[in-house]
Amino acid sequence: MLSSPDVMACSRTCSRILGLSLGTTALFAAGANLVLLFPNWDVTYLLRGLVGRHAMLGSGLWGGGLMVLTAATLISLMGWRYGCFSKSGPCRSMLTALLSSSLAFLGALICFITSGVALKDGPFCMFDVSSFNQTQAWKYGYPFQDLHNRNYLYDHSLWNSVCLEPSKAVIWHVSFFSTLLCISLLQILLVVIHFINSFLGLFCSLCEK
Repeated sequence: MLSSPDVMACSRTCSRILGLSLGTTALFAAGANLVLLFPNWDVTYLLRGLVGRHAMLGSGLWGGGLMVLTAATLISLMGWRYGCFSKSGPCRSMLTALLSSSLAFLGALICFITSGVALKDGPFCMFDVSSFNQTQAWKYGYPFQDLHNRNYLYDHSLWNSVCLEPSKAVIWHVSFFSTLLCISLLQILLVVIHFINSFLGLFCSLCEK
C-alpha cells in the first residue's frame, strides 16, 4: 500500500506528464486553426476576406491553444515545484489546480463547440446558386446549410460537386475541424484527469499533516 508521500510524489509526476501533454495538444490546436485560415495554402483567401467565420473565430488559437497552453504551464510548474510553487501549501496548490483546470476546460470546450458547429455548417466556399434556385449565379457562402435532406459529411459525392472554389474545400474543412474536435476532446479528458490527480494530492497532503 502506498504511503501519503508516495502518492504525493506520484501526483506531482502525473502533473508533469499532464502539463506536457496539454501543452503539446495546445500547439497542435493552434496549428490546425492556423492552417484553416489558408485554404489550399493560399493566403489570398484570407486577404480577400473569403475565410469562413468558424476559422476566423480562432477558437483553436486562443481557446484550445493559448488558454490551454497557459494552464499547461501552470500545471507543469506545480508538478516540478518550480518558482513560487516550490513551497506552496495544499490549499494554494488546490486553488491553482482549480484555476488552471477551469481555464483549460473553458478553452477546450469553446474549441470543441466551435469545431462541432463548423462541421455541421460545412465549409465556406463559392458555389452555384442555380443548384438551389433558378437564378444562374455564383457566390460565396455555406451551401451545405441548405441541404436539409442530405448530410454532406456522409454523402461524399457532394464533396467535389458543390464547392467550386477553393478546390477540395470540403476535404480541407472536414480534415482540420475534425482534428480540432478530437484535440479539444482529448484536452477535456486530460483536464478531468488533472482535477482528479490534484484532489488526490490535496487529500494525501492533508492526511500527512
